[in-house]
Amino acid sequence: QLIHPGITYGRYANWDGKPLAEKPLFYQGVDEFTAEVLSNMSDEIQALKAKIESEVGVDLSDVNSLLAWLLKSYEAVIGDKSTMQTCFNTNAAYKGLTHPMKEVEGGEGFNPDFNARYLTEDVPYGLLGTCAVAKIAGVATPTIDKVCLWAQEKIGKEYLVGDKLTGKDIARTHIPQRYGITTLAQLFN
Repeated sequence: QLIHPGITYGRYANWDGKPLAEKPLFYQGVDEFTAEVLSNMSDEIQALKAKIESEVGVDLSDVNSLLAWLLKSYEAVIGDKSTMQTCFNTNAAYKGLTHPMKEVEGGEGFNPDFNARYLTEDVPYGLLGTCAVAKIAGVATPTIDKVCLWAQEKIGKEYLVGDKLTGKDIARTHIPQRYGITTLAQLFN
């Protein structure tokens, strides 16, 4: 839920809009900025996990940090396990995979395909759900919010308005608020 939107945001948040000469590597292209975005998003999810565990009493021990999940899932194929960035950059399972791109007419480079599932599915049906539960729990998610706001602009949708889930496209999501759920007790009972 956070990897695809986070990496896409990290790569294109400051993109100048000019076509790229070649398709950039997706996972192996994670740079320091993108790794920080992913780490911050993961930390926000861990804060939400702690709040839910303490208030509701549910066991969420299987909700790992992104780095712990990477190491658990890909330990045998990661060449350098020292940082979030190196775990992505040296993960043999991700070797050669590129960002979803569209060739520019005339064959003069590539532009990102923001309508690929990495944003059109992973944001409204994944990351936005985490954002929604965090808002119910009263847990701040500034990085997740930033990524969702950026992504919704790229895919032509409106979910967040400022820091509120009141956008015109909320009805096309599965967030708890859509069903009248506004408290953790309602969500977990």
